[in-house]
Amino acid sequence: MDTYKKIIEDIYLDVKEIEDTGKVANYIPELSLVDPTNFGINITTVKNENFGIGNSDTKFSIQSICKTLSLTLAYKLEGEKLWDRVDVEPSGNPFNSLLQLEADCGKPRNPFINAGAIVVADVLISHLKNPMEDFLNFCRETSNIPDLNYSEKVAESEKNTGYRNVALCNFIKSFGNIKNEVDEVLDFYFHICSIKMTCKELSNTFMYLVKDNFKTQTGKEVLNASQTKRINAIMLTCGFYDESGEFAFRVGLAGKSGVGGGIIAIHPDEYCIAVWSPKLNKKGNSYKGMCFLEHFTTKTASSIF
Repeated sequence: MDTYKKIIEDIYLDVKEIEDTGKVANYIPELSLVDPTNFGINITTVKNENFGIGNSDTKFSIQSICKTLSLTLAYKLEGEKLWDRVDVEPSGNPFNSLLQLEADCGKPRNPFINAGAIVVADVLISHLKNPMEDFLNFCRETSNIPDLNYSEKVAESEKNTGYRNVALCNFIKSFGNIKNEVDEVLDFYFHICSIKMTCKELSNTFMYLVKDNFKTQTGKEVLNASQTKRINAIMLTCGFYDESGEFAFRVGLAGKSGVGGGIIAIHPDEYCIAVWSPKLNKKGNSYKGMCFLEHFTTKTASSIF
């Protein structure tokens, strides 16, 4: 950890001073209220070591990072049948694109673009007796954060401006790939994206993708080794929308971003690192977060390639 600590401190100070050309995701009004100068990092290792710097203990809206948790639970419940409903291919298009759904007959390219995450939400509704409560309990157990909750303000803000997501859900429904009521699916989807965590909480939560056969504190296995491998593979190829190839090229880790400015990155059998900086580049990923992680994997020689 001493090696990581010194490198993280040095890169943090360097990246903190660079001009951030990104912009906060103001199309979700609640996200526009966040201080754009926030910048935090936290790493958790397989030895249960933690180190954070900057705003690593400040809660923020993790947005699409939570799609990794909803995908995890859907995969546990649905098994391999899940891939009949949603594909595992990079999209090459923006995260809220309608274009491919027409050609692909309502089957989203992957579970991390909005269309795919909406289908995953629909799968969860079909499996869970009380979807909102049951999913939140799964997140609480996996993260070991008993008071983890949805942000009603963020969910409402997304609901009031989520016209494209409404269109996506109805369009997928027209192909028969949404089984439940559109309003229920969308409400659940908006709540999934509203969860708030800190960088420290994120890097601890996603250790189940770092360690094979990882178990929660209550002794439950989150995913088996094969499922963990597959989720990490999808994160590597699809976790950053139409910038996923660029992230693999520059950073070389599996990861997932969110428009709240957060990024998690996974090095199997080594660590999970979480970065947060609210200003986004043109592809919708954290500008400083991408920059930090590129320098970090270069200086630590910890790319998986």
